[in-house]
Amino acid sequence: MATYLDRILARHREVAALDARPIDDLVDLARAMPPTRGFAAALRSGDGLQVISEIKRRSPSKGDLNVALDPADWARSYERGGAACLSVLTDEDFFGGSASDLQTARGACALPVLRKDFTVSAHDVCDARLMGADCVLLIAAALGRDELVEYHRLATSIGLDVLVEIHDERELEAALAADATVIGVNQRDLVTFQVDHERALRMAAVIPDHAVKVAESGVRGADDAAALHAAGYHAVLVGETLVTSGDPAATVALLRGVA
Repeated sequence: MATYLDRILARHREVAALDARPIDDLVDLARAMPPTRGFAAALRSGDGLQVISEIKRRSPSKGDLNVALDPADWARSYERGGAACLSVLTDEDFFGGSASDLQTARGACALPVLRKDFTVSAHDVCDARLMGADCVLLIAAALGRDELVEYHRLATSIGLDVLVEIHDERELEAALAADATVIGVNQRDLVTFQVDHERALRMAAVIPDHAVKVAESGVRGADDAAALHAAGYHAVLVGETLVTSGDPAATVALLRGVA
C-alpha cells in the first residue's frame, strides 16, 4: 500500500522526468539572481528560540487548514510577532501551495524564506532560487545519499542556504556527509504522518553543535516549543498551529516565549 510520501514523491519525480530545460542555463540564471537574505544567519542571530513561521493552506493528513489565507497578510503578521524566517509551501497537488505564494509572502516582509517542497532534482533546486527563495529543503528520506550531496552542493553554489530534514541517526549521517549546517528533525513520520515528540528530543543530543538545529512539525504551543529549546534546538518550524490561529502574531510571540 502506497504511503503519503510514496504518492508525493512519485508525482514529483514524474514531473521532474519531463523537465527538459538545460540545467546549465538554469544554474547561470540562478547565479545571476540578487543576493539572498540569509536564512541560516537569521536563525543564528539573537537570543532565545527562533521561529520559522509557515504559510500552509492544507495537508494530505489534515485536509484544508486555511485555504483562503492571504500570504502577504500572514507574512506581515509573522514578522510582527518576531518570526526569524518564513517557510512557504509551494507543492500544489498535495498542499495547495504555489511559487506565487512564496513570492507574495517574501515581497510583503523582510524575512528570509524557505521553499518548503519535495526537492527531487537539480531543476527543483534552481527553481527555488529563481522563484526568490533564500533556502531550499532537502529531505533525506526522499533522496539517495548521492542525490543529497549533489543537491546540497548545487544549492550552496547558487547562493541558497539548505535545510536538511532528517528523522533518525542514519539520515543524520547522510546529512553530515553532505556538509549540512542547518539540520531539521521532523517529528512527523513521513510514512504514517503521525507525530513522535520523543524523536526530536532524542536526535537533539546527537546532532553536532556546529549545526543549526531545527525541530519541525507537531509543535502545538509554547510548552512544546520550550521543551524543544531546552533540548538544544535553535529554532522550531511551525505550520498548522499558526495557520489555524486567530492571532498569528501573538502565537509566534508565545512560541518564542516573549509574550
